[in-house]
Amino acid sequence: MNWDPARPLIVQNDLSVLLETHHSDFEYVRSTLSRFADLIKTPEHLHTYRITPLSLWNAAAAGMRVDEMTAFLQKYAKFDVPTGVMSSIRKYSMRYGLLRLENVGKELYLVSDDTVVLKEICTYDSINGYLQDARGDRAIAISPEYRGLLKQELTKLGYPVEDMAAYRRGEFVRIPLLDNMEDVEVPFQLRDYQKHAVDAFQRIGDGRGIGSGVLVLPCGAGKTIVGIAAMARCSCATLILTSNVTSVRQWKREILEKTGLTEEQVGEYNGTCKEVRPITIATYQILTHRGKRDDEFSHLHLFSEREWGLIIYDEVHLLPAPVFRATAEIQATRRLGLTATLIREDGREKDVFSLVGPKRYEMAWKELESKGWIATVTCKEIRVPLSSQDRDLYVASGARQQFRIAGENTAKLEVIDDLLQLHANEQTLIIGQYINQLEQIADHTGAPMISGGMSHDDREKLYQRFKEGSLPLLIVSKVANFAVDLPDAAVAIQVSGSYGSRQEEAQRLGRILRPKRKGANEAVFYSLISEDTKEQDFAIKRQLFLVEQGYRYSISPRNTVR
Repeated sequence: MNWDPARPLIVQNDLSVLLETHHSDFEYVRSTLSRFADLIKTPEHLHTYRITPLSLWNAAAAGMRVDEMTAFLQKYAKFDVPTGVMSSIRKYSMRYGLLRLENVGKELYLVSDDTVVLKEICTYDSINGYLQDARGDRAIAISPEYRGLLKQELTKLGYPVEDMAAYRRGEFVRIPLLDNMEDVEVPFQLRDYQKHAVDAFQRIGDGRGIGSGVLVLPCGAGKTIVGIAAMARCSCATLILTSNVTSVRQWKREILEKTGLTEEQVGEYNGTCKEVRPITIATYQILTHRGKRDDEFSHLHLFSEREWGLIIYDEVHLLPAPVFRATAEIQATRRLGLTATLIREDGREKDVFSLVGPKRYEMAWKELESKGWIATVTCKEIRVPLSSQDRDLYVASGARQQFRIAGENTAKLEVIDDLLQLHANEQTLIIGQYINQLEQIADHTGAPMISGGMSHDDREKLYQRFKEGSLPLLIVSKVANFAVDLPDAAVAIQVSGSYGSRQEEAQRLGRILRPKRKGANEAVFYSLISEDTKEQDFAIKRQLFLVEQGYRYSISPRNTVR
């Protein structure tokens, strides 16, 4: 057996990969490995990744070749890479594209050059209802209405389909970008990586019918701009689905500022306003609304209200189950998913892959940071002992209540005071899960609080004051996790969160990633964690996202703040 102790990787038979964190090549190895493997756990000295079929399919869809993956592992592994691992990488990577959906005339075919595989899948009862007659040895006709369901089921069976079938044109809408308009005083320019992301979605010039997929870009990288550029390329009626009303208004604002579209062409569709226009922006909440549990969803008809040529799923990792079902029925419409993380708390990443599309492009957070497009962030966890009163209550409570007691630990107030003093001249957000806790902090600091019970207009006024600098401290509940543009926020203090949600950690970090308009382009993300509690156990899982993106995550006792 060959081995080289100076190399940073240990590749194991079960497709797990161990990475030494103190190696001089750590950053490069981490960023390359994360293209085709998922981070599992992050003890201080040795991070664990796992290579999965889905991670390999996404890598293949994004253009990473099998020989790139295997050569990389061979170059950086301490020991010989197990033969079984090499064969599994080849086997699963090559499954992507083994089955294809293609148009032949007016018919839709499931096609494969491997006649054995095509015969094998015909034996599965779960897909028989979607298949029609064979067209020779290498093709089977399918009904277009089953396009999404067939892809979804074949992905579950381990045979991801490369969808190369045509997409309908949709209703034509001219969408000129202001960077292309000569009479604009201050045109904006797409950044290089934004152009690359749009090109990856459309696969310009390769002659293939690509029109679906997911673009993974950090918060603050301009995902909205990428979506608008994709709209302009497609020049068609577009339905944009996003997380909340604040995000709807942000999309509308950006569209009107950066395109030649008029106010009359851009509609909002939410609980209070239902405009169906050539460009329509709706919330996931309104699409999944129903009067009673057994009622039909009242607004899913929006998918058929116009001849949409493109549907954009903002924050695609939040896509609710009813929208998945509707998406399965509209596979002939181009679909673009935008997200900062493909992690889903419900484990339905494969459904995003099969129904919205595979990952087409991903930009590393640290790479954007190094170029100054997002702020340089320091991540710090501060361990806070429970107050004596909370400790007694904690010991006497059940597991679920213990987590909340730890989150609302009253001893965190003193740490907040110290941090606010330390960052006295910086725009600061305090973010938390529990309204009672946030109200207590608001009373203690005298700062205003934003929660779901506040009207959207009142929220916007506070956000605007914060942006202008007249409000240096703002306390926000989880309603601010998504799509809130606060470019000068330089400090975030997370006082409580949703168990081990890596997804939430990504979004909260995103509140301070926007490049700063003045001073140093730097920010600090604090997490206040109650020491030796269930909150500390869940915090380890939340750290995974930050470490996966390349951030150093320091842990300090409470007495180091002062």
